[in-house]
Amino acid sequence: MAGERHDEGTAMGARPVTVRLARWSAEHPWRAIALWVVFVAVCFVGGSAAGLKEASHADQAVGESGRAGLIVDAGNFDDPAVENVLITSRGGALDPAAARTAADDAAVLLRSVTGVASVGEPVTARDGSALLLPITMSGDAETASDRVQPLRDATARVQDGHPQLRVEQVGGPSINQALDDTLGDDFKRAELLSLPVTLAILIIAFGALIAAGVPVLLALSSVAAAMGLSTLASHLVPATDTTASVILLIGMAVGVDYSLFYVRREREERAKGRSGLDAVEIAAETSGHAVVVSGFAVMISMGGLLLADDAVFSSLAVGSILVVAVAVIGSLTVLPALLAKLGRWVDRPRVPLLWRLTSPQAGRRPRFWPAVLKPALRAPVATLVISVGLLLALAAPALGMKMKFPGMEDLPRGTPAMQAYDRLTVAFPSNGTSHTVAVRAPAAEADRVGAALTALADRASADPLFAPTEATGPKIEVSADRRVSVLEVATPHTSRTAESVRSLERLRDDLVPAALGGVAGVEYAVGGDIADSEDYSRHLRDKLPIVVGFVLVLTFLVMVLTFRSVVIALSSIVLNLLSAGAAYGLLVLVFQGTWAEGLLGFTSMGAIVTWLPLFLFVVLFGLSMDYHVFVVSRIREGVQAGMSNRDAVAYGITSSAGVVTSAAVVMVGVFSIFATLSMIDMKQLGVGLAVAILLDATIIRAVVLPALMTMLGDANWWAPRFLRARPAPAATEPPAPTPELVGSR
Repeated sequence: MAGERHDEGTAMGARPVTVRLARWSAEHPWRAIALWVVFVAVCFVGGSAAGLKEASHADQAVGESGRAGLIVDAGNFDDPAVENVLITSRGGALDPAAARTAADDAAVLLRSVTGVASVGEPVTARDGSALLLPITMSGDAETASDRVQPLRDATARVQDGHPQLRVEQVGGPSINQALDDTLGDDFKRAELLSLPVTLAILIIAFGALIAAGVPVLLALSSVAAAMGLSTLASHLVPATDTTASVILLIGMAVGVDYSLFYVRREREERAKGRSGLDAVEIAAETSGHAVVVSGFAVMISMGGLLLADDAVFSSLAVGSILVVAVAVIGSLTVLPALLAKLGRWVDRPRVPLLWRLTSPQAGRRPRFWPAVLKPALRAPVATLVISVGLLLALAAPALGMKMKFPGMEDLPRGTPAMQAYDRLTVAFPSNGTSHTVAVRAPAAEADRVGAALTALADRASADPLFAPTEATGPKIEVSADRRVSVLEVATPHTSRTAESVRSLERLRDDLVPAALGGVAGVEYAVGGDIADSEDYSRHLRDKLPIVVGFVLVLTFLVMVLTFRSVVIALSSIVLNLLSAGAAYGLLVLVFQGTWAEGLLGFTSMGAIVTWLPLFLFVVLFGLSMDYHVFVVSRIREGVQAGMSNRDAVAYGITSSAGVVTSAAVVMVGVFSIFATLSMIDMKQLGVGLAVAILLDATIIRAVVLPALMTMLGDANWWAPRFLRARPAPAATEPPAPTPELVGSR
């Protein structure tokens, strides 16, 4: 009997940990389920109680711009939050008298609003096109966005009283509130859409509602636990704004995939006549082992981000590692309990047509995948040349990749706050992009520093690379102890344009050293949005070889130890590099140009978000192992059962094609949802991951991999003697070769 054959095989040696865990879980299902529920609840509640610690400015300090930020922080400036009422004409020239009346009404109304410390005098734009009323808020500037709504309501009432004018509010707090609302809406949309999309794909894959619901349940519980754990971990590694989104993104993808591999194998074994316990054990020994290797590979890849020495990457790495670890633990512990308890109920209720198409008992011989594989098996060299050539052509645009840290001009323009900001920077250029010159010197040198900064502002004002100084004079702040001085130098150019970069270089290389070089004991640095982007890009370029090298070496070692083959390990790395390169190329084609703006709903910033290429690389390298480990494990089963290399490749690809395709479609579906979000970084991340996974699961796994392994033949399994000496796990039973492909030459 099949079950007896498996018992005999497992009795011959020590059972793997995955099998022992699955057996205990299947024999004590209620205990395993209760422990999982308690674990998830403790993680989530504990995280909520501990609270989230967000990364500070000091945590994110990089390069000279980071030093400038630290100097400013050392000044302990009590900078209040400032809002503005901007008054412009709805058409034609601005009527000065009407604008002044509206400004007076706004001043009277706003002075009565709780949270307003003072209202300044109206300032007229140089060209007379706008009037600006500054408002100083009381309380902590860091939390001003939580208290800005009453001010916005008051401004709206002024607008109602002056319909012929455009009266709007703009400032840091109102922009932050609008962005927080946008991010919150985006996250809710991703949550709401990812669940039904994933469930629909799994129903199509399994043809049964319970079988489709189990992976979703495990993924959601893994995400909930990881959210709590990441909140606790934020007290060691501070979190950033994108951490929660990435945990949801990665957690839904790997949580569903791991369960999908496991459930599909368990159903296959039951369809062969095995008992429920034997089916669970075989699934644990095969798919469970693949889940462990895949999860370990993902965690190693994400761990490489810790070497980037960056607060954003460290936060993303910790969040991703936690959610993958929780998903692996859930797949090995509670999933066998659920399958054992459900038994054949896992295949209920059935969706009639879909069940007939997807049921393991259907007994149909596959036709589509054998047809896809024929070129790779019959003419592997030609297939390899054509498919690799296509991938290299897709990757070619990546050579022209430009990177940019998103600035104010790259944020979504759909909110009134951002539209008002655009009008503000046109009328008052000094309120737009600016450089921050931060100076620290002995208090005795404060007057000299002030004179030097004033002279610096005058020189910059006469340079077309910078905006003219406002009539009120240069913006210079001096700390209470007179040791720190800060000058804001505005530029009319948006961040990361050639002119804005030249303005930064002019300050750093010429204007600032010339103005401050003669001051005794002086320390200075130039920061600001433009400097942040430039320094961050340079920092990542310096760290890129370290992170990539770490990921490649560790992935190679994991694959060598898993498959005991140097060739398999090397080919895994090459294939992953091909898919990553093609994804980069398509990302450049889509987002550095303008042709896809209407299709995806974005405004091109002419570059890829600075942190995305490195993050995309480590995520893709990890996630692609899901498919690679699973497919190559099936091929190895065929080899160990005595098949020829060509027949083993055919068996491995065709027997895993259904589950790999389903898993890929789930990932592509989840990632595509992120491509619909408002923020450009999340949109680029979603498109990049969706495209890469699609290429990886189709061209790479269905064309390049079989062609390469067919061409290499027995050389696929070459390894040093010390690796060959270790016994390999036996196949559960000799798999049946695929009739359409056996003998294909």
